[in-house]
Amino acid sequence: MRLFFFLLVFISVMSFAQDKPKPAQRDPYLQSPVKNQPQQPKPEDMVKIIHADEIKKDPQKYDGNQFLTGNVQIEHQGSILTADEVIIYREENFVKAIGSTRLQNTDGSVITAGEMEYDGNTQKGVARKNVILTDPKGTVIKTDILYYDRISNQAYFNTGGTINDGKSITYAKSATYFLTTRTIDLTGNVKIEDSEYILEGPNVVQNQNTSVVDIKGPTTITNRTNPKNRIYTERGTYKMDTKEAFLNKNSKIFYNDKTLTGDDMYYNQISGFGKATGNVTLDDPLERRYIKGGYGEIYEKKDSAMMTKNPYAVKILEKDSIYFASEKIISYQKPDSLDATKKKSFLRAFRKGRFYKSNAQGRADSLAFNETDGVLHMYTKPILWSGEKQVTGDKVEAYFNTETENIDSLKVIGNAFAISKVDSLTRKDEFNQVKGKLMTVYYEGNNIKEAKVIGNAQSIVFVDDENQQTKQKERIGITLSSCGIIGALFEEKALQIVSCSIGATSDTYPMSMLEPSKRKFPDFNWNTKDRIRKWQDILVDSPNYEEIQYEADNELYDKAQEAIEKEKAKEEAKKPKRVRK
Repeated sequence: MRLFFFLLVFISVMSFAQDKPKPAQRDPYLQSPVKNQPQQPKPEDMVKIIHADEIKKDPQKYDGNQFLTGNVQIEHQGSILTADEVIIYREENFVKAIGSTRLQNTDGSVITAGEMEYDGNTQKGVARKNVILTDPKGTVIKTDILYYDRISNQAYFNTGGTINDGKSITYAKSATYFLTTRTIDLTGNVKIEDSEYILEGPNVVQNQNTSVVDIKGPTTITNRTNPKNRIYTERGTYKMDTKEAFLNKNSKIFYNDKTLTGDDMYYNQISGFGKATGNVTLDDPLERRYIKGGYGEIYEKKDSAMMTKNPYAVKILEKDSIYFASEKIISYQKPDSLDATKKKSFLRAFRKGRFYKSNAQGRADSLAFNETDGVLHMYTKPILWSGEKQVTGDKVEAYFNTETENIDSLKVIGNAFAISKVDSLTRKDEFNQVKGKLMTVYYEGNNIKEAKVIGNAQSIVFVDDENQQTKQKERIGITLSSCGIIGALFEEKALQIVSCSIGATSDTYPMSMLEPSKRKFPDFNWNTKDRIRKWQDILVDSPNYEEIQYEADNELYDKAQEAIEKEKAKEEAKKPKRVRK
């Protein structure tokens, strides 16, 4: 009897086990947690069958679970799933859909695929094979496998896919689409293309509502028409509609063969306007010149740029670079007046302009440099030094030889004044001077060699002659000249007047006969405090060097004056004295 009862129970259990369907084999994304199993769902939370041509259950098929075929429609929480065939795992509130699957969500988004899995308890699903998600505003996502969560209203893929919003197409290895905010977190070789530009980077967030892309990694935005014009940044924001870029880390703007860098940058690809703050550099390899400063602006279509906040520019030459500084520096290009197919480059330095070259240094209120032709204009109180020589005037023009990179000549227009230290190795207060209305100065190598002065030309020259016995140079005196035109040669320790024409007067006075006050012109302005002696001196308004104190050599004149006074005293003593009666 006991044996019979045991067999009956065993047979009943075995029969029940065979009739009970097996649980679903789920995608890992849909695996139910081991702990904290969800409670039995309410009837209204269960997946509901709306229509099916046939409802079947076959122990040999789908592990004995019920399946629907033919124009199947099921509903859950307002969303409708249609497919050719659907397997329902009732105890798990779980379905698998096969063939022409389509999920219409309550927010208006639609997912189509070859097959789907959906968990009614967690409201999570997986779509496979030619998956297409279309959001209510027309953005289309295509991928092979799509994971979606109806509660958080987001979709995710990691097998590569495309996103098309009608204006641009996005390619990414993986993406998470937040349908409520319409933002997409993209990672892994991301590429966003529209008709004009291509954005490529490893990690960006794209907002479909605002068409704004947040950049979170090394990213390049390239102009399709001119690939050399592009943007690079490692953190920033890009507005795809207005083509505006806000760049915040290790950023570069490449345009017209130039490169702008800075700590924080802005660039409008439509207008071509850009600006940068912080450690700003504008590099122009074709012109072999770069500009640095604290704030800069570029105008791509005008091919011009501006730099402020302690700016300086470096014109790189093979042998001897030129350095410029001022309160504001502007660079620009414009067509050559003789050949419209060519452009000339210009650099302008406004307010407190300074420049340095090994053989010439200068200051002026403003500087204008024609880089193509090698012509430097100095406006308003210009002063130029070359060796131990100084040139000033109302305006100075310096002409550089673009092949040798040296100064060929200077033109000084208005109140031209050239000063040369007689002996650069001593501190004697002796300076050769020549002045007039206009002056042309010619260079030989790196040194001033010759000068021609026109209009009210005057000169003060210390004259030496060689002692035939000692072969040493001895001071003869000082020559004062005045004429319409003066031609002068500058030598190592001498200024030689080689011509003095048109109303010429010239007299040489012994050192004992010319008083010290007449050894310099009234407007003598030798400047050692502000002189630029190294290129770093241009970085400040003035290096403010200690003024060099020169020693006056008045011994012969003082002795002569003393002798004259003694003679006057003797003559005075010989005169009879009046005696009051």
